[in-house]
Amino acid sequence: MYSPIFNFHDGDFILRSDCPHDDKLIYSAKSVDFRVHRCILAASSQLFEGMLSLPQPACDSDTIIPIIPFPEPSAVLEALMRHVYPMEAPVIRTLDDLAPVLEAARKYDFTVAIEALRRRLVASEFLEASPLRVYGLATRYELDEEAAIASKALLSVPLSSQSPHEDLKHITAYDYHRLIVLREQRALAAISLLTPPRDLKCMQCNGRWDKARDPPRWWTDYRERAKEELRARPTSGVIFSLPFLQQSAQTGCTGCAASILNSSWFFSQLQQSIDRLPSTV
Repeated sequence: MYSPIFNFHDGDFILRSDCPHDDKLIYSAKSVDFRVHRCILAASSQLFEGMLSLPQPACDSDTIIPIIPFPEPSAVLEALMRHVYPMEAPVIRTLDDLAPVLEAARKYDFTVAIEALRRRLVASEFLEASPLRVYGLATRYELDEEAAIASKALLSVPLSSQSPHEDLKHITAYDYHRLIVLREQRALAAISLLTPPRDLKCMQCNGRWDKARDPPRWWTDYRERAKEELRARPTSGVIFSLPFLQQSAQTGCTGCAASILNSSWFFSQLQQSIDRLPSTV
């Protein structure tokens, strides 16, 4: 069976999917032949450039053109060829689809495919749904920029919320340790910034002379809940949200809500300070 897309009449090489690397070139029920061009393969991959520059063995009498066996399934091989040839790139909607194509692209050194897949790996939908898996794939294939992007996305979620996956087995202790250290150090640094200025007051809480130097009542609740939140998610995304602030206002006096509103300048400065903390491995 030939690929309906990659079956060029002038192709001088066949890539056979679902075929083990041996001399038998066994054609399984799943195998698909991709009749492609030697020059395209050589221009797209240094591995193929070197391999195809070697003297080729004589073909059997019943073999029209040379065949290269690929153990990868046809869907992976087609996705690779779509990146290699000047045509529309394949639509990759899931990490389950992306991971084997990225592995094959690196295995066979298809640079153009690798670059495109790197960009797709850190797509917003993947970072939002499975940031730890993205981090695992990035570190597995030594994609430092993508690992940094994923580590930043992971700050917004508790690690315990991430579903286990086979890809996570490939995260080394070193890379996982870097992630843990980033989160812990950032949380500690953010918590250390939770210090109220002297002019953070509530007209009612601090109205008496003996309470004038104390922080407003809402601050104590806010600080403790912010600490807990920052330990789980060391970012500014939640602790400055309106629902989070409203909950603290309800624990204070009747004037605490107005005090929180009047403290927007402080929250703005605090958020900027937290956002400036190191956020990537």
